[in-house]
Amino acid sequence: MATTHQSSTKQDILEYLLKHSQATAFELAEVLDVSPQAIRRHLKDLEAEDLVLYSSIVQGGMGRPQHVYQLSRQGRDRLQPSTSDRYGEFAVSLLDTLAETVGHDQFKSILQKQWERKAQEYRDRVGQGSLQERVENLVQLRKAEGFMAEYHAVDLDDSSDGKRFIFIEHNCAISNVAESFPTICGHELEMFAAVLPDCTVERTHWIINGEHRCGYLMQPRKQKSHE
Repeated sequence: MATTHQSSTKQDILEYLLKHSQATAFELAEVLDVSPQAIRRHLKDLEAEDLVLYSSIVQGGMGRPQHVYQLSRQGRDRLQPSTSDRYGEFAVSLLDTLAETVGHDQFKSILQKQWERKAQEYRDRVGQGSLQERVENLVQLRKAEGFMAEYHAVDLDDSSDGKRFIFIEHNCAISNVAESFPTICGHELEMFAAVLPDCTVERTHWIINGEHRCGYLMQPRKQKSHE
């Protein structure tokens, strides 16, 4: 039973670091409600497995250095679906072969058709509810495909028409493919916009650019005033 609890805590640490980019041992202890001593033991084990790494900072120029922990590449990969690397390598190889066989223009057309089909599938499945209901359904669809997805409401301001939401994916289930074919990320943005045709969708964060998550701002289109 103790081993299971330890494994669960280590998994919680990895997931927290994935979502928040970095954290100190004290912060992890507070958030996960585990003693700092236990957290440090878990971090030491994770470091030995090359799943986390740390840098040292001195706050205010005084006192002992404090370790700030981050996921290593291996740690990020650990949170991917277990078969994602094999499927990703196969997909990259397949796309390479396809591009060489049919040519650049035809290849772009095939990718476009694929994302249009995916957008229609999502659109049918997210339903016709409020924007929040549709975004929540989209989160569940992406989770089922291996993405660690979530969303948050954004505070309104005077210039907004209705609620706005940040849609976040803390990992990329197709990272191998996206690194080799970054245009796929552009198609993903187009796909989300097609799924929510009454909204504007803007990218706010991008894993390919070195950030620790992909994020999209989704908000209702402003209604044109009629004079």
